[in-house]
Amino acid sequence: MISPVLTLIALIIGIPAFALLTMTLAAIIHKFSYSPMHHATDAGLNTLNPQHAFQSAATTLQRPLAPSSTLRLAILIPAHNESYHLVPTLRNLLAQCRQHDRLIVIADNCCDDTAFQANQAGAIVLERHSELERGKGYALAFGVDYLRDDPPDVVVIIDADCFVSDGAISALAHRCQETRRPVQIPSLMQGTVGASTTIRIMEFAMLMKNFVRPLGSSRLGKVCHLMGTGMALPWVLISTAQLATPSIVEDMVLGVDLASLGYPAVFLPGFIVSSHFMNNPNVVRLQKKRWEHGYLHIMLVKLPTMIGAAWRRRDLSLAVLALDLSIPPISLYFLILCGLLFCAGFGAWLTPALSVVLWILLSTTCCFVFAILLGWWFFGRHILTVTDLLWAPLYAIWKLPIYIAFLLKKRAHWNRTDRVDK
Repeated sequence: MISPVLTLIALIIGIPAFALLTMTLAAIIHKFSYSPMHHATDAGLNTLNPQHAFQSAATTLQRPLAPSSTLRLAILIPAHNESYHLVPTLRNLLAQCRQHDRLIVIADNCCDDTAFQANQAGAIVLERHSELERGKGYALAFGVDYLRDDPPDVVVIIDADCFVSDGAISALAHRCQETRRPVQIPSLMQGTVGASTTIRIMEFAMLMKNFVRPLGSSRLGKVCHLMGTGMALPWVLISTAQLATPSIVEDMVLGVDLASLGYPAVFLPGFIVSSHFMNNPNVVRLQKKRWEHGYLHIMLVKLPTMIGAAWRRRDLSLAVLALDLSIPPISLYFLILCGLLFCAGFGAWLTPALSVVLWILLSTTCCFVFAILLGWWFFGRHILTVTDLLWAPLYAIWKLPIYIAFLLKKRAHWNRTDRVDK
């Protein structure tokens, strides 16, 4: 009786590998289906630079579509002690703003000169102070409340340390107005010149998560998850959204909630929003701990509900988002597979009846490795060499304390990442 139960568990454990391979294959198909746009995208990804990002080639809500010249746009930038990076970001955005667009910085619980720098650069500045309610979600809610007296058609959200490629703001706003749904461009991070192998592996991992998988989900169901920056939302949606939460991954929560209401995000791959990884490994580990603890929490809380809703409503877009959300952090999944393969191999040696479980786990591992290799070959060879790939298992071990802390319920809470290299 034990063997069928273990077989079922092994099959369930194989779902993320199947999901990753499916998303990667769909992304490859999508890549070659629209060659003019995606050749431009590939060129941009291979020469990715935040300050010289590539350019794009190329109704559920019953409201009339505003002409391009009259579309009312507001850009919200939540900022907590961001004076070091903020001014270059504002210059990048102001170069893309029309005269009547509003660029708004929410200086949230700042103890530096963020507000002064934003004002000097030409942005509208909102200052917010609250010792108890801290985090990006509260800052965004404050900015949305400010807009209620004179609401825009579309709200674009950009982090304070990011650069967007030329034309991205206009494309985001008009695609959002056209679809009446949230719109997301790829949010990528890159290492600085001479970055360590660990940083480059992280850069590739983010490429897989925020470009390859969304490209695949867009191909499969015309949907993607929100990524927190480089996203646009119609006013009618963001004005009623529950933004003021302490969630570490408030963007993903918002995207899942809107998708459940019938408004999944649209992926716009011809543009990017990008920022840098820090060279300080301690800072990077803290940042990854916050992201991945938040992601794992959302998996546990939201995934069962999404699967149930997709089944009841026969909703393909929600099913695709649930499939994507079923993929845990790649390093964690790799460690789990290694541990289970060892146990299954030992069990099959003692009890031949468990050989079926072993073969399922071996097939799952092959599926997982094949997906990673395909993603690297078609999208990530400019980031990692073959030698770098061989170091990836050590990177997974480097992250082991992050997952142990999650299991011990030592969860990461919101805290601004120190973005100045030391």
